[in-house]
Amino acid sequence: MKKLKTFLSNKQTIIGLIILSILLIFAIFAPIISPGDPLFSTGAPIQGPNNNHIFGTDNMGRDVWGMIIWGSRISMVFAFGAAGISLIIGVVLGALSGYIGGIFDDILSRIFEIFYIIPRTFLIILMVAIFGSSVTLMVIIVGATIWPSNAKIMRAQVLTLKNRAYVQAAEVAGGKKLSILFRHIVPNGIGPVLSNSTLQMAQAVLTEASLSFLGLGDPAVASWGKILQAGQSHISSAPWLVIIPGIVIALMLLAFNLLGTALQMTLNVKQQLFE
Repeated sequence: MKKLKTFLSNKQTIIGLIILSILLIFAIFAPIISPGDPLFSTGAPIQGPNNNHIFGTDNMGRDVWGMIIWGSRISMVFAFGAAGISLIIGVVLGALSGYIGGIFDDILSRIFEIFYIIPRTFLIILMVAIFGSSVTLMVIIVGATIWPSNAKIMRAQVLTLKNRAYVQAAEVAGGKKLSILFRHIVPNGIGPVLSNSTLQMAQAVLTEASLSFLGLGDPAVASWGKILQAGQSHISSAPWLVIIPGIVIALMLLAFNLLGTALQMTLNVKQQLFE
């Protein structure tokens, strides 16, 4: 409870939650806020903000407001989906690596390093080009390429905690190794991993926007990256096509980074209390 109060009392937490809440409302109530298919051309191309189109239209006559609202859904799916996959893979492999040790730890550590050596953006683009660009598949691909940082953090936490007195007591009491690991060690060491996962949400959103900007996103859904792609050749004549989605993307990244930083600060306070 003390950790939660400390976290919620942080100004960064409050600002991050306000921004994220607004974007979540957009995502959840998109059919009500902006009815209809946002990819359907509803106006003349390259219209500035007006009464009919709050944020104007792009080069295909699509309503930018509608694409912003519906695009928030895709960004949220990527943020929570990819970070969730990364969290699960990273926690499981990192915990097993640190707890079992030996050759098993050496093999997994080399795998972690291989993922770090390969340029992540290139790997994601290659996999999307090979397997397709559906939202579900892209979320899995992104999540399956950003997990090593979570695994390394979890491994370090397990190496620190596995020699604590309560762990040794559980082992003496005859507890099974996997039970001790996931019931006693992981819950006590997962805090820094959760903080890193929050930052990975921002990374996933930026990755999705980048893929859509490059034309590798799902063509059947609205995306903030698609608006940027449409506006890249109309920067001087239609600056709203770049400015508006750029601001929205920056706000979502800011929200996740503020929450991740606040969580990290809360955990540091917790650690200092035990020193």
